[in-house]
Amino acid sequence: MTTTIQRARLALRAFALCAAAVLAAACAHRPVPGNAMPFDQAVNQAVDDLMVQTQKLPAFLAKVESTLTQRRIVIDPLLEGASGQQTEVTRVAEQRIVQRMQAQFKQFTVSPFNATEIGNAQYVLNGTLVRDKDASGGPYRLNLALTEIKSGVVIAQSVTRISDTSLDTRPTAFFRDSPVNGKDRGVEGYIRTAETQPGQAADALYLERLPTATVLQEATAAYEAGRMSEALSRYEAASKRPDGQQLRIYSGLYLTQSQLGRTADAEKTFGTIARLGLETNNLSVKFLFKPGSTDFLSDPKISAAYPMWLRQIARQAAQIDSCVVVTGHTSRTGSEAVNERLSLQRATSVKAKLVGEAPPLSKKLRESGMGFRENIVGTGADDASDALDRRVEFKVVGCEA
Repeated sequence: MTTTIQRARLALRAFALCAAAVLAAACAHRPVPGNAMPFDQAVNQAVDDLMVQTQKLPAFLAKVESTLTQRRIVIDPLLEGASGQQTEVTRVAEQRIVQRMQAQFKQFTVSPFNATEIGNAQYVLNGTLVRDKDASGGPYRLNLALTEIKSGVVIAQSVTRISDTSLDTRPTAFFRDSPVNGKDRGVEGYIRTAETQPGQAADALYLERLPTATVLQEATAAYEAGRMSEALSRYEAASKRPDGQQLRIYSGLYLTQSQLGRTADAEKTFGTIARLGLETNNLSVKFLFKPGSTDFLSDPKISAAYPMWLRQIARQAAQIDSCVVVTGHTSRTGSEAVNERLSLQRATSVKAKLVGEAPPLSKKLRESGMGFRENIVGTGADDASDALDRRVEFKVVGCEA
């Protein structure tokens, strides 16, 4: 008898989810809202739109679905869409989302994004804040998506425009301190999912990595709270998982080892970062230079580790058969011609330092300057908020005969 009831309940649930997907797909081509609004109002509107979409099931199917699940949601911390970083304003947006849901949508329980709660949740909410190229509609766009974890289907998605012109886009402490840009295939999947229309599948790799992402977030929270031993333990746990070969995880290991004075371990970990970055052709290092110069910043808190970074990059580059293009980038300050020249000069300087560490690289390294043509942030603020725009990239290419 119990088995029969369970089968019936599962069949009804499958039917309900199927109906939800059909209804959501009918809404899949909603136009992006054109009216920008203040930040708090835009966040509230995005949440309201998202939650209303979950209530579009026929009444009896919604009732069936509500009896089969606890409607528990975890919120994967919001990211800045271009860089894949958490910023001060994305953190505030996340807090506003939680407040709005707790106040207006009590049928959902919002649980912490951690290793325990991810196993109990039916849904994951994620989102991005994007600097909009079409400033006429508002300088920023907020994307939110709600995905049913078990089916992998996005069941609701909302977009609002934000009229505020001065949001705090500084990266949070972990992302500010990370030696490399950790935006990898998994982060790109997160960003795509936040913009995926209802009824369509969320990014598979993003969903697959969710359990590890919770461990990474626990570690990052401990790091930013100054609990370095705890952070190191959680980063180590994340790195040992089957999908733990991630730049953000190794960056966390490197940062905590450095903070705890474990210099040899930190250098070994940075070597792993360099190796993984070259293997995946995704190594962007935050070497910071004096304005208008090829000299690194003289502040030892920032540049003391640079010789070790160069040593490890050189060692890893020397071990591969391919060649490597060293590309300099600059932020959007000054003329295009000046920045093109400066970015090339910086790449040439870094190349020379690498050859000094490993002379055989003289035949394998090339230099290139992009100026500000490939800015990630693009504000021209020349501060921590756009440090990624002044990165040095290392791209693996075939060697010409």
